[in-house]
Amino acid sequence: MIRCLALLALLTAPFVHADTLLHDDLPLRYLEQAPAETRDQPLVIFLHGYGSNEADLFGLHERLPATYTYLSVRAPQALDADSFQWFRRQGQGAYDGVSEDLASSGELIGRFVRAAAAKYHTEPGKVVLVGFSQGAAMAYEVGLRHPQAVRGIAALSGKILPLLASQLRSEPGLQHLGIFIGHGTSDQRLPYSDGVEANRLLRGLALEPQFHAYPGMGHSISEVEIQDLDRWLRALAP
Repeated sequence: MIRCLALLALLTAPFVHADTLLHDDLPLRYLEQAPAETRDQPLVIFLHGYGSNEADLFGLHERLPATYTYLSVRAPQALDADSFQWFRRQGQGAYDGVSEDLASSGELIGRFVRAAAAKYHTEPGKVVLVGFSQGAAMAYEVGLRHPQAVRGIAALSGKILPLLASQLRSEPGLQHLGIFIGHGTSDQRLPYSDGVEANRLLRGLALEPQFHAYPGMGHSISEVEIQDLDRWLRALAP
């Protein structure tokens, strides 16, 4: 998959990062944008895609609710100095991840979520994972396996990986989850059909994802998608 670093020049140009200090006091390194008072404010955690880093999605907070707390996390596996991944690819067929990597990164994200919720005085019912591409796969991995830890999952150009798909069962703990799925119809990295299949699978578990198709969009994030994500986050807040 390609890096989504800087997303689109059109989107990143007006962004001003209020805090570009890389924090290391939680289980994963991260960037922070937080209001003066974080207690009981929604906590949004960004998970970047393959080959990117914590700076990639961070600027999205400028287009999302101003009073929320935003953390953008660095994946644990380094590819080079500024390039990271959540898991290695398994095989050459349909996109999948090495199961040991998925378990290890999933455990780290879970620990990060719990520690961040404690640090920023936020209840699990106000925590949302927003992932792009490989980060979206990890948002599914953590949120669907541990629904008690989060309120919502936003999967941008992502996929529910095969092992997770095979193990999901309908259960009461899943029913509170809010899920946003956004996917470009011209995505050549993770095809549009991956988003359609995730929507179908989740509806089969009695969930009600908010599914958005973006005609002509490739493996990226558009201005319209950011607007849709903003509306979804505002509606999700208790």
